[in-house]
Amino acid sequence: MRFSRQRLATDVTPSRAVVLLSAFAASRGFPEPAALCGSWFGSAAVVAPFVGVSSSPFPVGFSLDAPAGGVGGGWFGYLSYDSADPSGRSTGVPASAWGWADHVLRWDLSGDCWFESLADDPAPLLSTVEQALGGPASLSWAASTLERPSAASHEQAVKSCVSAIEAGELFQANICTRFTGTFSGSAAALFAEGVRRLSPTRAAFVAGDWGSVVSLSPELFLARHGRQVVSVPIKGTLPRRGPADDGNALLLRQSAKDVAENVMITDLVRNDLGRVCAVGSVVVPSLLTVSPAPGVWHLASTVEGVLPSGVSDSALLAATFPPGSVTGAPKIRALDEITLLEPAARGVYTGAVGMLSPVAGLELNVAIRTFEISPSGQISLGVGGGITADSDSAAEWQECLHKAAPLEALLATPPAV
Repeated sequence: MRFSRQRLATDVTPSRAVVLLSAFAASRGFPEPAALCGSWFGSAAVVAPFVGVSSSPFPVGFSLDAPAGGVGGGWFGYLSYDSADPSGRSTGVPASAWGWADHVLRWDLSGDCWFESLADDPAPLLSTVEQALGGPASLSWAASTLERPSAASHEQAVKSCVSAIEAGELFQANICTRFTGTFSGSAAALFAEGVRRLSPTRAAFVAGDWGSVVSLSPELFLARHGRQVVSVPIKGTLPRRGPADDGNALLLRQSAKDVAENVMITDLVRNDLGRVCAVGSVVVPSLLTVSPAPGVWHLASTVEGVLPSGVSDSALLAATFPPGSVTGAPKIRALDEITLLEPAARGVYTGAVGMLSPVAGLELNVAIRTFEISPSGQISLGVGGGITADSDSAAEWQECLHKAAPLEALLATPPAV
């Protein structure tokens, strides 16, 4: 196994490449591509042309020397929230699914596309990829309007959570709901169009016989490069009505409720990382930064730490998963409260999607703004928010609608073919 790379003379964008590769895969009986778009491994996109993602535990990684900035290949996949749900519920997708890719396409921050490989003989792989990128593709989808549970049911769950907080059982919990509908056509096309329209910073696509995950997430759960670990929890939300709308951005930073949400979860993430990082290495270099995302403003903070030698990625995940921003504080009690108040399993939603590379390390998003699509054609979208002592139940339902709105609009307007 050796690392190699070659710059490709192509102007194909990452989102278009996903469509071209998916169409080529369908015509040849190959597995679907897997893709990471936005901000991953110091690059604009990493796409595995054809990778079979199947039910399997989180992989045991290894290290391989390569030039700085390279990715080369690795395991693409996800960990579902259901894998940590104390109730044992499931939406039917595997609790964990991963697939190995020995070559990828990587778009650097300048827009150049690189073919990178860990294979001993990359020439045949490159030839196939170039053929796929040069071919035609016209993929689309059709979907129903998503059905929502009643506002009253979600508001009652929020009120029950507030009561538990007032009783001193916990400080915060993330209470979610699930919108569902029917879907036919190309999940890869849905992902590509979502990347093109919404520009999410942590978008991820994986697929297999079990279905597809189209994650248009703005949130980084974990990045591990060498021994350095970073997490950027998002907590606190207000609507965003276009690029020039900064009024709610100012209000968000001044909101006692949203600031409290973020600070509590940032402290929880500090605690999680402190369980495995070197003593004294966990710091918060950025607190309460207002960040734009599709349809909303968020508050984001950054937590960093250093893993001692010998601490594995599996140990890191055991200490930190599920992400603090989508569970609550204290985390174990919040998991129990979620089980009591949410009527359905979450599936991949609020789990993590990403890649483990022997060259580049580990990066996982928080699987929010995420569609889960089953082989039978059911599509699900989870939405929710952090509940604190002063949460208003009607406002929390509206926050769910604000978060879902860009995704519902995307689903309803496939590209012209």
